[in-house]
Amino acid sequence: MWQRFAATTERHPDAVALVAESAWTYADLHDLVLRTAGQVVRDAGGVPAAVGVVATRTVDAYAGYLAGLRLGAAVVPISPDWPAARVAAICSAASVTHVVSAAGSGTPWDEPYTGEADDVAYTLFTSGSTGTPKGVPIRHRNVLEYLDYNVARYGVSPESRLSQTFELTFDPSVFDMFVAWSAGASVVVARPDDKMAPVRFVNTHEITHWFSVPSVISLARRLRQLRPNAMPTLRWSLFAGEQLTLDAARAWSTAAPASTIENLYGPTELTVTCTGYRLPGVWPVTSNGTVPIGEVYPHLSFEITEDGELCVGGSQCFSGYLDPEQNVGRFLGGRYRTGDRVRWEDGVLVHHGRLDDQVKVHGYRVELGEIESVLRRHPLVQDVVVLAPGELHAVYTGTASPAELEALVGAELPAYMVPRTFSPVTGFPLNGNGKIDRRRLAADLGEVAGAVPDPRRG
Repeated sequence: MWQRFAATTERHPDAVALVAESAWTYADLHDLVLRTAGQVVRDAGGVPAAVGVVATRTVDAYAGYLAGLRLGAAVVPISPDWPAARVAAICSAASVTHVVSAAGSGTPWDEPYTGEADDVAYTLFTSGSTGTPKGVPIRHRNVLEYLDYNVARYGVSPESRLSQTFELTFDPSVFDMFVAWSAGASVVVARPDDKMAPVRFVNTHEITHWFSVPSVISLARRLRQLRPNAMPTLRWSLFAGEQLTLDAARAWSTAAPASTIENLYGPTELTVTCTGYRLPGVWPVTSNGTVPIGEVYPHLSFEITEDGELCVGGSQCFSGYLDPEQNVGRFLGGRYRTGDRVRWEDGVLVHHGRLDDQVKVHGYRVELGEIESVLRRHPLVQDVVVLAPGELHAVYTGTASPAELEALVGAELPAYMVPRTFSPVTGFPLNGNGKIDRRRLAADLGEVAGAVPDPRRG
C-alpha cells in the first residue's frame, strides 16, 4: 500500500492528495510522512512491528497512518474516544509499542522500503461476543486487487475528489484513502459538522465520489436538504455499513440525478466490501424493501449454505483473527463465514439479517453479547438482555441502578456500544423451550420506546 502512494507521488507530485483543514499535495504529504516515520523510529528506538495511530480528522492521523506503512509496520487505528481500558487491551493484542498522535519533524526516514505483500498492512478491531474485541489483520495482498478493481469500477482519476466520511477505525476509510491515492485523486476529509450538512459539503468541495453509511440520507431528508439536483457534481454515491432502503435511495437519487448509486456490502474480514448493486439502472422490488447487495465481485469466490449464510473467499479474504481461538468455525472450505443471511431474488443477492446476535449500529458492527458480558460483571445484575430495535436497549434483572450500568459500559466500551436505555425488570418472558423470549421482549420494549423520542435523532 505504501508503494502505491509513493508511485502516485512520483506521477502527480503537485496534485492535491488530501484536504484536511488545508490542502496537501502528494509531494508535501510524502515529505511529511517520511519525517513522521523518522520521528517514530527515533522515539521508539527502532522500527516497531506495529504502530498505533490516533484516529483524528487531521493531517497528523493520515501522516501517521502512511508513516506506519512506510516503515513496514502494521497500522492500528485508535479512536481518541475509546475508553483507556479498551485501548490498552487492543494495543496489547496487536503488539503496539508506539502510538503516533502528531506528525513528526526533523530528519526524514530514507532507509529502503522492505515490506512484503504478505505483511500485515493494518489491523482493525471489531466487536466480540465473548467480551473481547476481535483483531482483524489485513495483509497488503488482501488490499491490492481490491484497490485495482475499485479504481477501474468507479473511474477514479486525478480529477476525482473522494469524500472521507468514515473514521479511520472503520474499514471503509481504506477505500476513501487508498482508492484515491492509487489514482492521483484527492481525499477530502469531512469535519464533524459536515456530517450534519452533507449537501453543503459535497457542493463546497465539488465531490465526485461520495461514500457513507445510509443513515446520512435519513439525516439529510429530515433536515430537508435533498432538493432536486441539489448535488450536481456527484458522479458516484456509494453506501455501506447498514441496509439501504429503496425509499432512501430514491430520495438521494433525486438530489444527485447525475450520480450512480451503489449499495455495497462486506465485513472487515473481507477487506472493506465484496458485493455491490448499482442504481438507478433497474429499481428492484425486494421482499424486505431494501436495495439488494447485488453480486459478489468477479475476482472472489462464494457459496451460500443451506441455512442461507453467505461465505466468501479469494484474494480479499483475511487469514484469521489475531487470537487463533476466534477462528474456530469461521471458515468453510477456505471461505469466510460472514454470519449474514442472504437470498437470491431476481438473480441478485438480498441481505436478510444475521444468523447470530450481531447488529449494526450507525454502521458499526456490534455483538450484543459483548455488551451483555460487561453488564453481567456488575455484582447487582442477575441477568441481562441487550436488544437493538434501531437503538441499543439493555433490559436486566437485579438492583443495580441504570446510572451505574451506563457508567460501567461507558468505561469499557466505545460510545456507540452504550445502550440508550437501561430498564430493570422483575423477570424475562420465556418461550416454549424455557429460553428468554427475545422477540416478545423486543415487542414489549418497542411499545415503551416508541413513545419516547430519541434526542440524538432529532
